[in-house]
Amino acid sequence: MLDPTVTLGDVPHAIQLALAPVFLLTGIAGMLNVMAGRLARIIDRGRKLTETALPTQPERRRLVELELATLERRRRFAGAAITACASAALLVCTVIAALFVEVYLQISLRGVVGMLFTGSTLALLVGLAYFLREVHLATQTVRITLHLPPQ
Repeated sequence: MLDPTVTLGDVPHAIQLALAPVFLLTGIAGMLNVMAGRLARIIDRGRKLTETALPTQPERRRLVELELATLERRRRFAGAAITACASAALLVCTVIAALFVEVYLQISLRGVVGMLFTGSTLALLVGLAYFLREVHLATQTVRITLHLPPQ
């Protein structure tokens, strides 16, 4: 039950304050979805390469080994991006909870909320930086060859 000192206007105000972090949480969830999809594709490609026999030709074998090494680097970047963004999401959830605790317990948590929100923003920044690095590495290593028939 609510403390009698909590006015009816405090709870809607807390909801209004929590709305912006909820939208941020939705954006982070979308980014996590994209990152998880990329990680799944990296893992699938790695499995495909490791389940087939290595080529006997030294040049082709070197290319497969190089691609596997690149996939491993990309996997680590994608994993770090997911970890950082999931941490950002957890911090945003903590911000939302703190806003309601502030209203219900009638205590000031502004400093805590500010630090948590700053931490979530920094974690999101780190996650996006890792994601950008993974995408950059993927675009650097892609090989698209076009075999046109002779005319």
